[in-house]
Amino acid sequence: MQIIEGAGRWAAPAAGAANDWVEHFSVPALSVGTYCIPAGGVDDQTPHDEDEIYVVTAGRARITTPHGAAGVNPGSVIFVPAGEEHRFIDVTEDLALLVVFGPAFGTQSVIKDSARAATGVQ
Repeated sequence: MQIIEGAGRWAAPAAGAANDWVEHFSVPALSVGTYCIPAGGVDDQTPHDEDEIYVVTAGRARITTPHGAAGVNPGSVIFVPAGEEHRFIDVTEDLALLVVFGPAFGTQSVIKDSARAATGVQ
């Protein structure tokens, strides 16, 4: 067992940064982090190669995907499949999100890069 301290807590982005991302824990099968966007801020993320669960721990916003948009607030749980475009918009209150990736964040892109290198395919 491990207690993951600080996961899901609001943290203001560093000076000049649009948002704040901190990975708290990672094993091959999953990773956990906190993603924070200030009120009025911009979500500049790109699609991930891993499935993703967001749990809103603070704030209010909307999430948009090619399939629609929905309002989110504390307690909202959102699933985003690997590769799907998604973005938080209309952030009206500082938004803090507990994020769970499966498998761990970045592992799928490493696997894809390794396969491309092994086969010579770009």
